[in-house]
Amino acid sequence: MSPNQWFLLIGLLMLARGLAATTISRSPFTSAIVYLGVGLLLGPSCLNLFNFDPAKESELLEMLAEVALLISLFSAGIKMPVPFNLSRWNAPLRLAWVSMTLTVGLVALFGYYVLHLPPGAAVLLGGILAPTDPVLATDVQVRHPGDKDELRFNLTCEAGMNDGSAFPFVLLGLGMLHMGEAGDHLVQWLLVDVLWATGAAIAVGIAAGAGLARLGWRLRVLEPRHEIMDDLVGLGLIAIVFSVASLIKASGFLAVFFAAVALRQTELKLAGAPKDDHGLREPELAKSEVAQASENKNVPLVVSAEALVFKEHLERLSELTLVLLLGGMISLSDLPYETIGVAAFLFVVARPLAVYIGLMGSGTGKRMRALIGWFGVRGIGSIFYLVYAIEAGLPANISSQLTGIALGVIMLSILIHGFSVKPLIDTK
Repeated sequence: MSPNQWFLLIGLLMLARGLAATTISRSPFTSAIVYLGVGLLLGPSCLNLFNFDPAKESELLEMLAEVALLISLFSAGIKMPVPFNLSRWNAPLRLAWVSMTLTVGLVALFGYYVLHLPPGAAVLLGGILAPTDPVLATDVQVRHPGDKDELRFNLTCEAGMNDGSAFPFVLLGLGMLHMGEAGDHLVQWLLVDVLWATGAAIAVGIAAGAGLARLGWRLRVLEPRHEIMDDLVGLGLIAIVFSVASLIKASGFLAVFFAAVALRQTELKLAGAPKDDHGLREPELAKSEVAQASENKNVPLVVSAEALVFKEHLERLSELTLVLLLGGMISLSDLPYETIGVAAFLFVVARPLAVYIGLMGSGTGKRMRALIGWFGVRGIGSIFYLVYAIEAGLPANISSQLTGIALGVIMLSILIHGFSVKPLIDTK
């Protein structure tokens, strides 16, 4: 397809999505299913008007997926209820590390014993498919900063963290395939890629988010007052935090998520937002004298609130583009036969079992565990880790097999979870 044809296609989809927002919200399917359907129709599965090869276009696809993830992780962090406390975050922390690790292990065992993959490729497959997605799971995510729904909070918070917590297992799989050092130096992998990458990312994110919140607050309340371009400030924070974290070998994804959490929490604390019965700060009640003075001068209260709308628009555009490309990557007739087996094992066995074990003793009810176990949407994060592995030099035979399986599982996840989300969420 020519550039003009791409502009026409993307423009038509954006226009249709914007005009049909109410219709889609009332329908039994999600917007991602629509984009996927268009991609499959125009791609090699049907009309073959375009064919997007992830092996040949891995560099471009990696960049697009990375940008989409960073924007989505920032948006997810902004919407987290504050303040942070371990009792409130106990379940998502377990999900992001314990359940995610168990999922990697279960998928790796399935890949090794059932698919007969090499050990490194099996671990890599687990790392690719284990993280839930912050981009495509918008229908089961926190809708706004004041949303107190427990299911949405757990799923959003988990998705915000487990893209970072899955990365060490991708590195481990590549190392076991002799495309990195992790396979030969497990102690170094544990100390650097797991412990240091996690701890340093959280520290960088919290320091940057809290620091920006205090700087922005001082600029807004001290004379002479300064106007702040919140959208650019938010994007700048994402870029700086991700770059600094990556330079010190920390997880950039985790750093961006916690920077957004710290930014929001610090801003509301400075604004004097009171807490509700659950200890959560109410952003709409942040009416301290300083905040009122700011509002009277038409100065936005906080960077996070003003930047969130813009980030959500970018998130929708990223979802449209990448899911459309996903349809163009898939040829239904060429999908590996193992795809359905992997998807069934992941959706019905690995994810629910990992969630059940991970949340044991957390006080989470059985029904809530069942819903969390089901809604493990796979998407852009899995695409990113797949093309990251391809860029690292994954052998052609393994690359082809893992690509077919991963893309097929993501497609099935969009369809199965997409059609089930509204009935189950509405009746929970």
